[in-house]
Amino acid sequence: MALCNEIIGSSLIESSSTRIHLQQKQNLFLGRPGFVPLRNRRVVRLRKVAKFPVAALSTDLVKSSSSSSLSASVSVEKPVKFKVRAVVTVRNKINEDLAELLVKQLDAIADSFGNNIGLELLSTDIDQKTRAPKKTNEAVLKDWSTKSNVKAERVEYTAEFNVDSNFGVPGAITVTNRHQQEFFLETITIEGFPSGVVHFPCNSWVQARKDHPGKRIFFSNKSYLPGDTPSGLKYFREKELRNLRGDGKGFRNLSDRIYDYDTYNDLGNPDVGNDFERPTVGGSEKYPYPRRCRTGRGPMESDNTVESRVEKPLPMYVPRDERFEECKQYTFATKRLKGVLHILIPSLMSSLSAENEDFNELADVESLYTEGLLIKLGFQDDILKNLPLPKMFSQAQKSSQGILKFDMPKILTKDKFAWLRDDEFGREAIAGVNPISIERLKVFPPVSNLDPEIYGPLDSALKEEHILSQLNGMTVQQALDENKLFMIDYHDIYLPFVERINALDGRKSYATRAIFFLTPNGTLKPVAIELSLPPAGPSYQSKRVVTPPQDATSNWIWMLAKAHFLSNDAGAHQLAHHWLRTHACMEPFILAAHRQLSAMHPIYKLLDPHMRYTLEINALARQSLLSVDGVVESCFTVGRYLMELSSNVYKTAWRFDMDALPADLVRRGMAVPDPIQPHGLKLLIEDYPYANDGLLIWSAIENWVRKYVNHYYTDSSMVSDDKELQGWYSETINVGHADLKDASWWPKLNTNEDLIYILTTFIWNVSALHAALNFGQYPYGGFVPNRPPMMRRLIPEESDPEFGNLIADPQKFFLHSLPSVLQASKYMAVVDTLSTHSPDEEYLGERQQPSIWSDNPEIIEAFYEFSAEIGRIEKVIDSRNRDSNLKNRCGAGVLPYELLAPSSGSGVTCRGVPNSVST
Repeated sequence: MALCNEIIGSSLIESSSTRIHLQQKQNLFLGRPGFVPLRNRRVVRLRKVAKFPVAALSTDLVKSSSSSSLSASVSVEKPVKFKVRAVVTVRNKINEDLAELLVKQLDAIADSFGNNIGLELLSTDIDQKTRAPKKTNEAVLKDWSTKSNVKAERVEYTAEFNVDSNFGVPGAITVTNRHQQEFFLETITIEGFPSGVVHFPCNSWVQARKDHPGKRIFFSNKSYLPGDTPSGLKYFREKELRNLRGDGKGFRNLSDRIYDYDTYNDLGNPDVGNDFERPTVGGSEKYPYPRRCRTGRGPMESDNTVESRVEKPLPMYVPRDERFEECKQYTFATKRLKGVLHILIPSLMSSLSAENEDFNELADVESLYTEGLLIKLGFQDDILKNLPLPKMFSQAQKSSQGILKFDMPKILTKDKFAWLRDDEFGREAIAGVNPISIERLKVFPPVSNLDPEIYGPLDSALKEEHILSQLNGMTVQQALDENKLFMIDYHDIYLPFVERINALDGRKSYATRAIFFLTPNGTLKPVAIELSLPPAGPSYQSKRVVTPPQDATSNWIWMLAKAHFLSNDAGAHQLAHHWLRTHACMEPFILAAHRQLSAMHPIYKLLDPHMRYTLEINALARQSLLSVDGVVESCFTVGRYLMELSSNVYKTAWRFDMDALPADLVRRGMAVPDPIQPHGLKLLIEDYPYANDGLLIWSAIENWVRKYVNHYYTDSSMVSDDKELQGWYSETINVGHADLKDASWWPKLNTNEDLIYILTTFIWNVSALHAALNFGQYPYGGFVPNRPPMMRRLIPEESDPEFGNLIADPQKFFLHSLPSVLQASKYMAVVDTLSTHSPDEEYLGERQQPSIWSDNPEIIEAFYEFSAEIGRIEKVIDSRNRDSNLKNRCGAGVLPYELLAPSSGSGVTCRGVPNSVST
């Protein structure tokens, strides 16, 4: 722990003998087995270092403080004054517009005349005479005006305080911004106290006093449970939480820092017309849903229950510190080069002819990667010159073809025909972008849980004769008994919506099931797909079973059946798993954490990196993806019923207690408890890449959380007595998930083990689970025939007139069943953006200010051990991907499974586990 003490900071008046003793302990510490030396740690780097210079401090900063430190040793019976200094790190904006530059110069001038940045130190003690918290006189930042033109990303300023020797230990600091515009405060370090250096990790925008009159308060990196809060900080701890909660009233300005709840009542636009009405989800028995961040916008004119919309490019409100940082904003803006389609579509649609609305052959799809969309549509290279495009497009690409040319999806890079194979279809069920729908088949034929009074006869059309020839000589019962049959079942999710979906223009859907057989080499073989429609009459054949092909015609019918199943899978992946489980259901946990847990609370400090950017990305999803006429409505089969479907899944299937990876695997029948196995589970598919890699990460997170929790809570009574912790969890359930608050399955929060389970589940969901479901979207779905998000034709029967078209040109029929060129391109552009890591991404095992986010050496050491374990897991994953015995992740044309490999570079990499839901 000596190294951690040294990292955190030691007293400036420390004796030389003490320093020698620390160095001796450090040498021993670095020699311990399993500890990673600082120079080798992957977590010690700060974000975006080495890209920009840091402005030098004033020369007076480096003067010796020995005289002031010695004065502090004078007897406390006669307080004396001594000086301490603050080093304040401010992060500059790299790209400032003209107005910002002008205001910055005016602030620099005004700073010299008293409109400056003021700081006050607050002691952990109270004044025994006034019974008020001790505080210093205000000190102001020096050199602001002289450093206003410094181009470094980070600039350091100093301030000096005159402090009484009986002041005690600083526990908080206030900041007053008398400038005209906000600034980003990264850290404050106080030097000169006998107790040692005091760190204040801030990472927050400080607003101008004219906009937010109150002083900002920041607490040191020392953690306190509520009952242990020093007397001098109790008032400020409670006041800061009140400020963050707000009063639940009024419009939220973009500069506000208020966290509150609302329903999803902002997705429709009834003022435009009846066709743009959408139901509010959340707050009703019919459409239950988690709550989202409240914006306080006024209602629509035509319906006062619907919140007015903010359309792109105007920003949606999220608390100021939840907004993307500049690097992330730039990455999103750059990736929206593909999103230029949103601007081009109206112009292009008016020019399209019937011949180029659809893909007519597979070469047309491939041309999107080699020629670009404009060439595919028959336009000349100068088409964009006549369209009002933002300046950044011409700067980013010299050729207009390049703007709409897509990168080759990873699924095509090793074997461009892999998507046609049944083994790849089966492999992606356990190693693709949606590996969490598959379950062990326990009963054959499968059984529906829907109400037959509403949906008619629900008996499956699957019979033993459909699959018997595919079971390697087994009977169906033998295959069930030996855990060889698996299923992905979307029957109950989709059937309530199929009739309405099929009534929409240009959309056709079934409610599907796919049955898989586990082969002796550990791969999955699809043996049947069941396609269901709502019954239209007593003699109507509403169910159809399609099996692997026996001839040319049945091959194309099998391909169409797989495409319809994959369209169901794409919608369920997005709305039941990715969006619902890792975005929407986690938002209440984040809102409640900011409202109920002080920044001093150790659990808040643990959760902090796992909440980054989530509120902003969720707001963008409401604005562009989930809203009326948004990307999901436009590009997915479910269309306008997307949020109704997601609400139904939330009501009938989502359970937080089952979001834990081990519980989820057992619930789906993919694993059984086995105490002799490394993770206490035996996987029924041994080569299940998502589960194998996921269990390593789950265990690492759980071990880290256990060490952390047990350090601060030495017995379970401390958990139950922690009013902030109990308030966080209670508000998450009773307000954030109010529609399910009475469910009996919510985990209790009474003991250390309860807390460890809840925290591990949350961190798993927002890091590893989200990564597994998100960063493969373009690598697998960027080639639309591999994962079509929507279908436009049903499969014709032999008696149907369209059957002749299928026979005459099966490739054309197949491709015309997929999304159109523009639908596909719009979808590809969006999933390309969502699959992208920004350069400022923070991955599991990393965090901002890694050595000072906590003042506790044991916690810092435990964090570095967690980081080292994540590094070891990455090596295990790499070795698995080279193991030829693992057919689902290694082989000719087989993509390695890297979605849970922890680290990544920027861009679309199909790997990397960020700390939080950031895309």
